[in-house]
Amino acid sequence: MSSREVSLESTIGGISVEGQLHTLSVWFILALRLMMGLAFLQAGTGKLLGGEFSAAGYLANAPAANGSPFADLFVAMSQTGLFMDFVNVAVPWGQVLIGLGLLVGCLTRLAAFWGAFMMVLFYFGNWDVAHGYINGDFAYMLVFLSVAAFGAGRILGLDAYIERYDVGGKPLVERYSWMRYFLG
Repeated sequence: MSSREVSLESTIGGISVEGQLHTLSVWFILALRLMMGLAFLQAGTGKLLGGEFSAAGYLANAPAANGSPFADLFVAMSQTGLFMDFVNVAVPWGQVLIGLGLLVGCLTRLAAFWGAFMMVLFYFGNWDVAHGYINGDFAYMLVFLSVAAFGAGRILGLDAYIERYDVGGKPLVERYSWMRYFLG
C-alpha cells in the first residue's frame, strides 16, 4: 500500500490557506459520497413507496412550532397549491436522483449542490438551536459541499470517465470547461 501527502492551497478573497492531505483521505471522501448517496436514496424511496407524499403539513406546522426564523415563509409555501404540487414531486424524486448520482458518481457536483440546497431548507425547517446552531442538517450540508469540492465523483465514479470522454479530439471537460461545475 502506497501513501503520501499531497499539498493543497487555495486563495479566496485574498485569503490563502494551505495544508497537507494524506492520500488515504481518498477513501474517506468516497465513504462520505456513498454515505450521503445511500441516505438520500433511502429517504427518497421511502417517500415514494410509503404512499402519497405531502410536505404541506410539515411546512405549515413544523417551522412555526420550532421557532424557525423563516416560519412565515414556510407557511406561505404550504398555502400555495402550485408550489406544493412541485415540492411534493421534487422532494422525493430529488432525493432519489441525488442519491443515485452520488452512489454511481455521476454529475456529482450537481447532485451535491442540490443536496446541500435541500439541507439548508431542512436546517431552517427543523430549526432547533437549543444546543447551538450546528445540527445534523447543517453537518450534512457541509458534507455535501465537501463531496462537491473534492470532486468525489472522480473516485470510483462515472464522472472520471465522463470527463475524459472524447469530443472532437479533446476530453469533454477541456472542450466544455463549464461541465466541471456539474462533474467531479
